[in-house]
This record gives sequence, C-alpha cells and structure tokens, in this order.
Amino acid sequence: MIESLPTEKLQKVLASIGMGSRRGIEGWIAEGRVSVNGRVAKLGDRVDEEDRIEVSGKSVVRKPQRHRYLLYNKPANEICSRKDPEGRKSVFDQLPKLSRQRWVAVGRLDFSTSGLLLFTTDGQLANKLMHPSSKIDREYAVRVLGNVTDEVLQNMRDGVMLEDGIAKFSDIKRGREEQEGANQWYYVALMEGRNREVRRLWESQGITVSRLKRVRFGSFFIPSAITAGRYMELPLKEIKELYHMAGMGPQRSKKRR
Repeated sequence: MIESLPTEKLQKVLASIGMGSRRGIEGWIAEGRVSVNGRVAKLGDRVDEEDRIEVSGKSVVRKPQRHRYLLYNKPANEICSRKDPEGRKSVFDQLPKLSRQRWVAVGRLDFSTSGLLLFTTDGQLANKLMHPSSKIDREYAVRVLGNVTDEVLQNMRDGVMLEDGIAKFSDIKRGREEQEGANQWYYVALMEGRNREVRRLWESQGITVSRLKRVRFGSFFIPSAITAGRYMELPLKEIKELYHMAGMGPQRSKKRR
C-alpha cells in the first residue's frame, strides 16, 4: 500500500510561509481568492507538499523563508489596514518591503492611538500572540478629562459591561507626568485587545480620553531610540521571547542558501 503524504489545513500552510494571518487567509478562502490544483478552495481544505496553491491567480512559492520580526512605534493618525478608502497613511507604508512574504500586525491600534506595534512574517506566531488564550497583557498611557474618583477606578478594576461583554483593567496607576490643567495621566493594563476597549472603558464612566499610547505588549517596551514613525528589527533573544509568550517553544530559523 502506498502511504499518502501528510496534510495540513490550507490556511495554516499559507500562514506558515508568511502570506498573512490565519484569520486573514480564511477571509481570502471565503472570498474565493485561493485555489488548490486549479479548483477554488473552501474552508476546511487540507493540502500536502505536492499540491499547487494559487492566491489571486498567482502561484504560491512554498519554499520556507527566514521569518522577520519588527517593533514599530506607531504615530497617531496612521491606520492599521493596508488600504484605506479615505487615503490615510498606513502603518504598512512605513515598513521594509518584502519579497514573497507579508507583514502581519500583532493586533491593531486605533487611528488616533500611538505606540508599540509588533509585526512578523510568521502568521502562526501572530495568531497565537493575538489569541486571548495567550493571556498577554497590554499597558497604555492614557490622558483623560473628567472627574476620576476612587469609585470610577474601582468600577474599571471590577469590570464594566460593554456592548461586547464585560471588560476591566487588570491594573490602574496614576501617572507621574505633570498634570495638564483638568487633564490627568494614568497607566492602565488589560489582558485582551478588543476594539477601542481602553477608550470605551473610560467613556463608560463619563470620562473622556484625549490621548492614548500603548507602551508595553507583554515583556516588550519601546526603546527610547525608536521614536514615533521608526521601527527596529528584533534581535534573536527577543525573537525567542516572542515564541515563548505565544507558547510555541524555541524557534529554529532556516538558513538562507
């Protein structure tokens, strides 16, 4: 009997070679942009190493490439999508150009939010880092306007029911920055990254957020030399830390030939 070749889910294969995140690739499959051996693929398809894959009519080269990893200090007023109908500047416009790979953002920041963003070409890693099961906390510096009482702070620690479920800060600290009139600075941390979650938590208490910056993702901070709009390639030690945070163990890089 001839043994069949081992198969893997189509979206996992494409994510592993840096085509995008699994969620994004699942969207491409649902839109009919992906084909396998000339047939339009569907969600749930599995492929082996001999299957021919095309995305938007272009053949996918499945030879592994060395993955890359960036830390980017996002300025305010950049979007985290590749294209924008309004023509606004994208974070992807600022990153190094790639051949046969795609940058995948580890989560998103709102248009007006600045600060730390991580990027990688390893879609599986990005997916793991973004998944709630990884329990990675994010810390933000937030400038607010309003009457911030002890009760308000305790409400946000205990949990507030928002339209998409209960949300809460795992930590809240008063900022050491010089207070600006009626504005006050706080540092807040939370274990997930739902859309506009930090802003919505404060707004649920009648407090206005006038400035928001992500200063930490897990064990990663923005180095002082990486000013707004600049990025840095992560060194090997920090790459290993990314995989550790994602629960994926040590990562062995493929050597270029």
